[in-house]
Amino acid sequence: MATTYAKAAEAVEQAARIAHVSKSFAGPAGRQLVLDDITLDVAPGEFVTLLGASGCGKSTLLNLVAGLDAPTSGSITTHGRPALMFQEHALFPWLTAGKNIELALRLRGVPKGERRGRAEELLELVRLKGAHGKRVHELSGGMRQRVALARALAQDSRLLLMDEPFAALDAITRDVLHEELARIWSETGLSVLFVTHNVREAVRLAQRVVLLSSRPGRMAREWAVDIPQPRRIEDAPVSDLSREITEVLRGEIRRHGQQ
Repeated sequence: MATTYAKAAEAVEQAARIAHVSKSFAGPAGRQLVLDDITLDVAPGEFVTLLGASGCGKSTLLNLVAGLDAPTSGSITTHGRPALMFQEHALFPWLTAGKNIELALRLRGVPKGERRGRAEELLELVRLKGAHGKRVHELSGGMRQRVALARALAQDSRLLLMDEPFAALDAITRDVLHEELARIWSETGLSVLFVTHNVREAVRLAQRVVLLSSRPGRMAREWAVDIPQPRRIEDAPVSDLSREITEVLRGEIRRHGQQ
């Protein structure tokens, strides 16, 4: 029997605490175990990346932490309700950039008279000053993701969950947004749990990289990333650690293929 999913509004020691979480889904051949006994803490202000091959359960775990689904067993506790950012920007195309952010502020209960100013502050934080009145179709892919990030920040959560938010962008735009995200994380002190299948992206951004094995997803290994920020994808220490992690990931994939 699944334990209670706890979404604690009161202060907790960790920004997120995932304790012995497993998740299974019904399938044609019976229950399919997707996640198996995951235990992971995210400290206040920590940036953690979840890394693994496609289908290992990374996004499933993020959905559980967000409260979009419940674990089959185990418990998840977060300090307040997390904010979630997806690979697709999911902006409302009939609203301007600013109005998309104001909608999040309205749902949070921010008084109407304060929403415009707060939305403009958030757009400035993501380097889109003056874009309040722009429609979604007027924005590039990178600009749309900046607006989506501003909208996530409008939820005023201390924990930001990001599910491959830059995967659909070209390499240059992705690199620029890596820099922006690192800056915003540093300025705000947010806790971030970031899902990716890109090893270099994981090392470029995180303080800690957690590798999940495949089918079912289990905690395989983790690395502390002691490389000072700002970092770049092409920096030698980033490349060296990325190669090390890639070899372990390849071993996990080969092991799974032989089962």
